Amino acid sequence: MQTIQELLNRIRWDTEFSRGNFEIGYFDRIEHRIVRLPLQQTTFDPDSHFFFQFIANDGITHSVPLHRIRVVYKNGVCIWQRNKPDEEHPIC
Repeated sequence: MQTIQELLNRIRWDTEFSRGNFEIGYFDRIEHRIVRLPLQQTTFDPDSHFFFQFIANDGITHSVPLHRIRVVYKNGVCIWQRNKPDEEHPIC
């Protein structure tokens, strides 16, 4: 299975593959649900391979560990998912 880091690198560097609208779904520990976020609203620190950041509607910058990304969509279609061993139902 492709890692999230490998997929994000492919989106970043493969000009053919990166055409489209990407969303990531990460697990929000406060809301206890998967939150979908357009990839263009996120930033990735080139010096850190463990987090992504986004600015919420309230203006607060949030840092989210990459291991909390559960699903990636391209043009509304699920192209990648991570299931925890105890999850019975896949997202895609």
